[in-house]
Amino acid sequence: MDPVIAFAGLYRVAGSLLVLRWPFWGAILAVACDLFDLLLFNSFVVYGGWSGFADYQAFDKWADQVYLAAFLFVALRDFTPLAKRIAVGLWLFRLAGFVAFELGAVPREALILFPNLFEFWFIAVAFTMRFRPAFAWTPARATGVLAVLLAGKLAQEWALHVGRVFD
Repeated sequence: MDPVIAFAGLYRVAGSLLVLRWPFWGAILAVACDLFDLLLFNSFVVYGGWSGFADYQAFDKWADQVYLAAFLFVALRDFTPLAKRIAVGLWLFRLAGFVAFELGAVPREALILFPNLFEFWFIAVAFTMRFRPAFAWTPARATGVLAVLLAGKLAQEWALHVGRVFD
């Protein structure tokens, strides 16, 4: 195995595990690790003479599964019943998109149809658990929050997979 890819994989796994102890701050760190792994790879190319690799998208989607599984574990362990049901549904939805992408059934651009809303939902619920512990998730509140999160997530998914702004 390529040592740079192995290092980046370990970086992503390590960044995912803190969510098990600190749901909100661990989630922020896991997402930051996801965002900065491409910078890590590029640093090895520019400063380390590494030749790079062509399959970053597949690496990234597989590495995402580590932090998403950790998020799911915490959601099942700590979330209220409504927040937990929503989390499981959103996780399954994103998993369907991941599987379709990995099997070649959908191109990268189609990932906008399977937005990773689970990630944003997890962070929103973990935020309330950390900073507003008396907050109660009701169906109306959850619907409103999900609508706002979906708008933001669709913009991000478009930038990543359709517009390829960061490629």
